[in-house]
Amino acid sequence: MALVKYPVLQDKDAIQMIDDITYLHTDKKQFFIEQLSQAVGTIAAAFYPKDVIVRMSDFKSNEYANLIGGREFEPREENPMIGFRGASRYYNERYKEGFLLECAAMKKVREEMGLTNVKLMIPFCRTVEEGQKVLSIMESAGLQRGKDGLEIYVMAEIPSNVLMAKEFAEVFDGFSIGSNDLTQLTLGLDRDSAIISDLFDENNPAVKSMIAQVIQTAKACGAKIGLCGQAPSDDPAFAAFLVQQGIDSISFNPDALLKGIENMLAAEDAKQA
Repeated sequence: MALVKYPVLQDKDAIQMIDDITYLHTDKKQFFIEQLSQAVGTIAAAFYPKDVIVRMSDFKSNEYANLIGGREFEPREENPMIGFRGASRYYNERYKEGFLLECAAMKKVREEMGLTNVKLMIPFCRTVEEGQKVLSIMESAGLQRGKDGLEIYVMAEIPSNVLMAKEFAEVFDGFSIGSNDLTQLTLGLDRDSAIISDLFDENNPAVKSMIAQVIQTAKACGAKIGLCGQAPSDDPAFAAFLVQQGIDSISFNPDALLKGIENMLAAEDAKQA
């Protein structure tokens, strides 16, 4: 947003830092589009033609405020973790123009670079109606679901995503379970709070019930579903649970990839046995 609103920025320190970083660009917005498209394009090209799923931005307001120029645009929230984040930002006037820059970068990756293996994913989407609003904005920016094979997924990380999974599956092509946020919101705890951090447990029966439910609904609807989170990397039993439920894919942190694959293969062998 600091680049979008560059001509009217009030923060002189931010203006100086932006000038230093973007000195090659008269149109400051192009700096953002080029940097993001090049970064995503590098990864997408490395894996082409295999799918590369790009999650659109999901910083919290306090995190954005700490970026260059951010304080001029961000609200002060008591609990940013469940505040102005994810899909809710994309159609809000406070950030809509910033989201359109993200869309422009993804359009450049898919059309100018020809990397149509890039799929997009919307995080923290609270309602089906919110998802429809976001898809409408994306379509206006040239990212139409289904065009040139574009698939758009949604994170399943809020209880409403689980309870309304059938309806979300009618709007999106698939799901990625965000186990950290789903645990946080199922158990009603702020994962930024050290005081209650010992209660954070993805193996809690309520959380696992949520995960099992959304996997089964997605499969019944013919929608793809995966999981991104720390738990499968750390816990072989959790990886086994996901495999038993029939999940399509599991993501691992780089430092846990080999061990994670080992856990997953062992779980698949056990399931077949």
